[in-house]
Amino acid sequence: MRYRTGIRRASAALVSVSAVTALLTGCQPGGDTTGSASASDDRTGGTGSSSPTASASASGTSRPARTPDPTAGDPSPGSSSGTATGTTTACAADDLDASMHQAAVRPPGTGTGAVIVEFTNVSGRPCAVRGRPEVAGAGNGSPRSNRPLEVTPTGISSEVLLAPGGKTWTKLTFVQVQGEGDGYCVSGARPVTFPTLVIGLPGSGSHQVALDDGVVAECDNRVTVTALQVRQPV
Repeated sequence: MRYRTGIRRASAALVSVSAVTALLTGCQPGGDTTGSASASDDRTGGTGSSSPTASASASGTSRPARTPDPTAGDPSPGSSSGTATGTTTACAADDLDASMHQAAVRPPGTGTGAVIVEFTNVSGRPCAVRGRPEVAGAGNGSPRSNRPLEVTPTGISSEVLLAPGGKTWTKLTFVQVQGEGDGYCVSGARPVTFPTLVIGLPGSGSHQVALDDGVVAECDNRVTVTALQVRQPV
Protein backbone atom coordinates (compact mmCIF):
# COMPACT_ATOMS: atom_id res chain seq x y z
CA MET A 1 0.00 0.00 0.00
CA ARG A 2 2.76 2.38 0.77
CA TYR A 3 4.22 1.61 -2.64
CA ARG A 4 0.99 2.49 -4.49
CA THR A 5 0.52 5.69 -2.49
CA GLY A 6 4.01 6.77 -3.41
CA ILE A 7 3.17 6.21 -7.08
CA ARG A 8 0.04 8.39 -6.86
CA ARG A 9 1.97 11.20 -5.13
CA ALA A 10 4.69 11.06 -7.75
CA SER A 11 2.11 11.24 -10.55
CA ALA A 12 0.44 14.26 -8.96
CA ALA A 13 3.79 15.96 -8.66
CA LEU A 14 4.54 15.32 -12.33
CA VAL A 15 1.17 16.79 -13.36
CA SER A 16 1.85 19.95 -11.33
CA VAL A 17 5.30 20.36 -12.86
CA SER A 18 3.85 19.95 -16.38
CA ALA A 19 1.22 22.59 -15.73
CA VAL A 20 3.78 25.08 -14.48
CA THR A 21 6.01 24.32 -17.46
CA ALA A 22 3.11 24.95 -19.86
CA LEU A 23 2.34 28.30 -18.23
CA LEU A 24 5.97 29.37 -18.41
CA THR A 25 6.24 28.28 -22.05
CA GLY A 26 3.29 30.49 -23.00
CA CYS A 27 5.15 33.57 -21.70
CA GLN A 28 8.37 32.93 -23.59
CA PRO A 29 9.38 35.10 -26.67
CA GLY A 30 8.35 33.52 -29.93
CA GLY A 31 4.83 32.78 -28.76
CA ASP A 32 1.63 34.43 -30.04
CA THR A 33 2.22 38.23 -29.84
CA THR A 34 -1.17 39.27 -31.13
CA GLY A 35 -2.41 40.09 -27.68
CA SER A 36 0.69 42.16 -26.89
CA ALA A 37 0.28 44.24 -30.10
CA SER A 38 -3.35 44.94 -29.30
CA ALA A 39 -2.46 46.05 -25.81
CA SER A 40 0.25 48.30 -27.15
CA ASP A 41 -2.25 49.94 -29.55
CA ASP A 42 -4.69 50.44 -26.72
CA ARG A 43 -2.05 52.16 -24.58
CA THR A 44 -1.13 54.61 -27.36
CA GLY A 45 -4.70 55.36 -28.28
CA GLY A 46 -4.31 53.71 -31.72
CA THR A 47 -2.47 56.75 -33.16
CA GLY A 48 1.05 55.41 -33.38
CA SER A 49 0.73 54.38 -37.05
CA SER A 50 -1.36 57.35 -38.26
CA SER A 51 0.11 60.52 -39.77
CA PRO A 52 -1.55 63.98 -39.73
CA THR A 53 -1.67 63.92 -43.55
CA ALA A 54 -3.48 60.61 -43.66
CA SER A 55 -5.95 61.77 -41.02
CA ALA A 56 -6.69 64.97 -42.94
CA SER A 57 -7.27 63.06 -46.15
CA ALA A 58 -9.57 60.59 -44.49
CA SER A 59 -11.65 63.31 -42.86
CA GLY A 60 -12.04 65.18 -46.15
CA THR A 61 -10.65 68.42 -44.71
CA SER A 62 -7.48 68.53 -46.77
CA ARG A 63 -7.67 70.95 -49.74
CA PRO A 64 -4.94 71.71 -52.33
CA ALA A 65 -3.73 75.29 -52.19
CA ARG A 66 -4.71 77.47 -55.16
CA THR A 67 -1.82 78.75 -57.25
CA PRO A 68 -2.31 82.17 -58.86
CA ASP A 69 -2.42 82.06 -62.65
CA PRO A 70 0.79 83.79 -63.77
CA THR A 71 -0.65 84.30 -67.27
CA ALA A 72 -3.61 86.40 -66.16
CA GLY A 73 -3.00 90.15 -66.21
CA ASP A 74 -4.95 93.25 -65.32
CA PRO A 75 -5.31 96.35 -67.47
CA SER A 76 -3.22 99.27 -66.27
CA PRO A 77 -5.26 101.70 -64.12
CA GLY A 78 -6.60 104.53 -66.24
CA SER A 79 -5.44 102.89 -69.46
CA SER A 80 -7.61 101.89 -72.41
CA SER A 81 -5.48 98.84 -73.04
CA GLY A 82 -3.87 96.11 -71.01
CA THR A 83 -3.04 92.41 -70.93
CA ALA A 84 -6.02 90.20 -71.75
CA THR A 85 -7.19 87.05 -69.99
CA GLY A 86 -7.69 84.87 -73.07
CA THR A 87 -11.51 85.17 -73.07
CA THR A 88 -11.80 88.31 -75.26
CA THR A 89 -12.52 87.93 -78.98
CA ALA A 90 -9.58 88.67 -81.26
CA CYS A 91 -9.73 91.96 -83.14
CA ALA A 92 -10.66 91.52 -86.79
CA ALA A 93 -8.70 93.39 -89.45
CA ASP A 94 -11.54 95.92 -89.85
CA ASP A 95 -11.58 96.55 -86.09
CA LEU A 96 -8.16 98.20 -86.22
CA ASP A 97 -6.87 101.42 -87.73
CA ALA A 98 -3.10 101.52 -88.32
CA SER A 99 -0.71 104.45 -88.69
CA MET A 100 3.08 104.88 -88.69
CA HIS A 101 5.57 107.63 -87.80
CA GLN A 102 9.32 107.85 -87.30
CA ALA A 103 10.63 106.99 -83.85
CA ALA A 104 12.45 109.60 -81.78
CA VAL A 105 15.14 107.10 -80.78
CA ARG A 106 16.77 105.41 -83.77
CA PRO A 107 20.24 104.25 -84.84
CA PRO A 108 22.55 106.80 -86.52
CA GLY A 109 22.50 107.01 -90.29
CA THR A 110 20.65 108.59 -93.21
CA GLY A 111 17.94 105.97 -93.61
CA THR A 112 14.66 105.63 -91.75
CA GLY A 113 16.26 103.92 -88.75
CA ALA A 114 13.15 103.15 -86.69
CA VAL A 115 9.39 103.70 -86.84
CA ILE A 116 6.43 103.34 -84.47
CA VAL A 117 3.32 101.56 -85.75
CA GLU A 118 0.13 102.37 -83.85
CA PHE A 119 -3.07 100.28 -83.85
CA THR A 120 -6.37 101.74 -82.61
CA ASN A 121 -9.52 99.76 -81.84
CA VAL A 122 -12.26 101.46 -83.88
CA SER A 123 -14.86 98.70 -83.48
CA GLY A 124 -16.78 100.10 -80.51
CA ARG A 125 -16.31 96.87 -78.53
CA PRO A 126 -13.41 95.32 -76.59
CA CYS A 127 -11.16 93.01 -78.57
CA ALA A 128 -7.68 91.53 -78.24
CA VAL A 129 -4.54 91.40 -80.37
CA ARG A 130 -2.15 88.51 -79.97
CA GLY A 131 1.25 87.30 -81.09
CA ARG A 132 4.23 88.98 -82.75
CA PRO A 133 3.89 91.29 -85.76
CA GLU A 134 5.27 90.26 -89.15
CA VAL A 135 6.66 92.88 -91.51
CA ALA A 136 6.95 93.17 -95.28
CA GLY A 137 8.04 96.04 -97.53
CA ALA A 138 5.53 97.10 -100.18
CA GLY A 139 4.71 99.71 -102.79
CA ASN A 140 1.54 101.75 -102.96
CA GLY A 141 -0.54 98.96 -104.46
CA SER A 142 -1.95 95.74 -103.05
CA PRO A 143 -0.47 94.55 -99.75
CA ARG A 144 -0.12 91.13 -101.38
CA SER A 145 2.63 92.55 -103.61
CA ASN A 146 5.27 92.84 -100.95
CA ARG A 147 8.70 91.65 -99.87
CA PRO A 148 8.74 89.93 -96.47
CA LEU A 149 11.52 91.16 -94.19
CA GLU A 150 13.56 88.98 -91.89
CA VAL A 151 12.14 89.74 -88.44
CA THR A 152 14.16 89.62 -85.22
CA PRO A 153 11.60 89.70 -82.36
CA THR A 154 12.34 91.38 -79.04
CA GLY A 155 10.36 91.61 -75.81
CA ILE A 156 7.83 89.23 -74.28
CA SER A 157 4.87 88.49 -76.53
CA SER A 158 1.51 88.69 -74.74
CA GLU A 159 -2.15 89.18 -75.49
CA VAL A 160 -3.22 92.83 -75.37
CA LEU A 161 -6.80 93.84 -74.59
CA LEU A 162 -8.06 96.93 -76.41
CA ALA A 163 -11.10 98.78 -75.10
CA PRO A 164 -13.03 100.85 -77.67
CA GLY A 165 -10.60 103.57 -78.74
CA GLY A 166 -7.70 101.72 -77.05
CA LYS A 167 -4.27 101.66 -78.66
CA THR A 168 -1.28 99.37 -78.87
CA TRP A 169 2.15 99.93 -80.45
CA THR A 170 5.12 98.14 -81.92
CA LYS A 171 8.53 99.61 -82.75
CA LEU A 172 10.42 98.57 -85.89
CA THR A 173 14.17 99.16 -86.04
CA PHE A 174 15.91 98.69 -89.40
CA VAL A 175 19.49 98.11 -90.48
CA GLN A 176 20.38 101.72 -91.10
CA VAL A 177 21.52 103.28 -94.37
CA GLN A 178 24.80 105.19 -94.07
CA GLY A 179 26.40 108.09 -95.98
CA GLU A 180 24.92 110.88 -98.08
CA GLY A 181 22.78 110.86 -101.20
CA ASP A 182 21.49 107.40 -101.95
CA GLY A 183 23.72 106.12 -99.13
CA TYR A 184 25.24 102.69 -98.76
CA CYS A 185 24.90 99.58 -96.60
CA VAL A 186 27.75 98.48 -94.35
CA SER A 187 27.16 94.90 -95.56
CA GLY A 188 27.76 95.98 -99.15
CA ALA A 189 24.14 95.42 -100.12
CA ARG A 190 22.18 98.07 -101.96
CA PRO A 191 19.79 100.25 -99.89
CA VAL A 192 16.10 99.64 -100.53
CA THR A 193 13.15 102.01 -100.13
CA PHE A 194 9.51 101.09 -99.52
CA PRO A 195 6.63 103.57 -99.86
CA THR A 196 4.57 101.42 -97.46
CA LEU A 197 4.91 98.51 -95.05
CA VAL A 198 2.52 95.62 -94.49
CA ILE A 199 2.23 94.68 -90.81
CA GLY A 200 0.64 91.33 -90.09
CA LEU A 201 -0.99 90.58 -86.74
CA PRO A 202 -1.74 86.89 -86.08
CA GLY A 203 -5.52 86.47 -86.09
CA SER A 204 -6.08 90.19 -86.80
CA GLY A 205 -5.20 90.56 -90.46
CA SER A 206 -2.59 92.48 -92.47
CA HIS A 207 -2.42 96.28 -92.38
CA GLN A 208 -0.76 98.42 -95.05
CA VAL A 209 0.66 101.63 -93.57
CA ALA A 210 2.70 104.54 -94.90
CA LEU A 211 5.02 106.87 -93.05
CA ASP A 212 3.50 110.21 -92.22
CA ASP A 213 6.72 111.73 -93.62
CA GLY A 214 8.74 110.15 -96.44
CA VAL A 215 9.42 106.52 -97.26
CA VAL A 216 11.10 103.65 -95.45
CA ALA A 217 14.81 103.26 -96.40
CA GLU A 218 16.69 100.28 -95.02
CA CYS A 219 19.48 97.76 -95.60
CA ASP A 220 19.63 93.98 -95.79
CA ASN A 221 15.84 93.47 -95.62
CA ARG A 222 16.04 92.90 -91.89
CA VAL A 223 14.09 94.51 -89.06
CA THR A 224 13.91 94.19 -85.27
CA VAL A 225 10.29 94.18 -84.03
CA THR A 226 9.10 94.67 -80.45
CA ALA A 227 6.17 92.76 -79.05
CA LEU A 228 2.90 94.69 -78.97
CA GLN A 229 2.99 97.16 -76.08
CA VAL A 230 0.41 98.97 -73.97
CA ARG A 231 2.67 102.03 -73.64
CA GLN A 232 3.92 103.98 -76.64
CA PRO A 233 7.65 103.43 -77.22
CA VAL A 234 9.97 106.25 -78.29
